Amino acid sequence: MSTPGSLQSFIAQLPKVELHMHVEGSLEPELMFEIARRNGARLRYGSVEELRRAYAFTDLQSFLDIYYEGAQVLRTEQDFHDMAYAYFRTAHEQNVRHAEIFFDPQTHTDRGVPFATLIEGLASAQRDAEREFGLTSKLILCFLRHLSAEAALHTLEEALPYRDRIVAVGLDSSEVGHPPSKFRAVFDRARAAGFLTVAHAGEEGPPQFIWEALDLLAVSRIDHGVRCVEDPLLVKHLRDRQIPLTVCPLSNVKLCVFERMEQHNLARLLELGLCATVNSDDPAYFGGYVQENYVAAARALQLDQARLTQLARNAIDASFLDVPAKENLRADLEACVRAHATQGV
Repeated sequence: MSTPGSLQSFIAQLPKVELHMHVEGSLEPELMFEIARRNGARLRYGSVEELRRAYAFTDLQSFLDIYYEGAQVLRTEQDFHDMAYAYFRTAHEQNVRHAEIFFDPQTHTDRGVPFATLIEGLASAQRDAEREFGLTSKLILCFLRHLSAEAALHTLEEALPYRDRIVAVGLDSSEVGHPPSKFRAVFDRARAAGFLTVAHAGEEGPPQFIWEALDLLAVSRIDHGVRCVEDPLLVKHLRDRQIPLTVCPLSNVKLCVFERMEQHNLARLLELGLCATVNSDDPAYFGGYVQENYVAAARALQLDQARLTQLARNAIDASFLDVPAKENLRADLEACVRAHATQGV
């Protein structure tokens, strides 16, 4: 087993792919207050420090209450650009080579922000990140599951003119009480329009929600999915088909899915042969970006270099990149592993 320092160095140098990150959840308090000032928006927290003290979440809903309030400051194309670009800059510093990021149009369009404003702002940040950092990215539109299926369908119709900029649709927000089956018709329409599909399931919701996401929404990936272990048949299904799970360790602890990182089941998911990946979810709120998630999980669960490499490889394989891009990233990953072996790390 590597020493803690060498393991952290190895993680830092791993070429990473992130598949589960809500761009609104990357809005750091400092930038939130800056955008609020330039837009004349008011926050119910008086300072960055007061806002950070409010990040003592007891469950998903307690987080969402603050998350949606923070998103209210976003109004202009520049706002969305600045938020996404700040994430890309941090991701680049952590050697993220490709990111597939969620965005929640309904959070903004329901308060009068045009769909075009947010999509153009995000797209400009994507272009800047690729030009300046070589970091590629794709957008995934998420429907808010606490709203109606009819509202989701309206959002999908708004997205159709931007089909070339959005790789997939997903499902997020409050899981309890809102099963994937609620959105079956919307996802049917999305697939018919050429979108890939993913869905949050099995975080707070039961394994049945994962089955529904697979069987009714025909998803390519399960976002979170940590409760799959409660259903052996589901585990076998996920393993046999190598359906990716986009796991977010720090988020799961922050939202009390697991009490402590040492209790997280990421290592078990790997032992069961599942295609688990490591991601940051809402990094501004949950204590770290993707690198911090790797480090926290590695330390608490005693993940060695082989396991960490598998997690990084899983993320490459699970991405929506084309075959040549995946092959290039796999080659970079293997070169990183060889370099550390040569150095005796």
